[in-house]
Amino acid sequence: MARIVALDFGKVRTGIAVTDELQLIASGLTTVETPKLLSFLEQYVQEESVEAIVVGLPKKMDNTSSESEELIQSFLKKLINRMPHIPVERQDERFTSKLAFDAMLEGGLKKKKRQDKALVDEISATLILQAYLERKM
Repeated sequence: MARIVALDFGKVRTGIAVTDELQLIASGLTTVETPKLLSFLEQYVQEESVEAIVVGLPKKMDNTSSESEELIQSFLKKLINRMPHIPVERQDERFTSKLAFDAMLEGGLKKKKRQDKALVDEISATLILQAYLERKM
């Protein structure tokens, strides 16, 4: 099997998570500056076998798209154009940042580490990927 990559897309930086090759475990991979994201993904796909890319779907509580969806749509067009052989899926990402922060608290991370927005984004990507895996089962 191949890995699944998940993205918590942001205007400034994007959190990235991946599964193991058996697609059982979602783990944080890194955080990348968003302008460098396509290049990073192209390099990653050359080095690893990737079955799909899951991109967070930001929605408001009333189920309408959030403001960042416009940026994501622009990115998705570029992604699909550059990697048409890899399917792109979407996964609701509501509450992932809050859940990521709560997980950091429960994990006993110090305040300085909890303020690391890149780490929050990476954990959020992991939560998006875990939710996708659970939905897929």
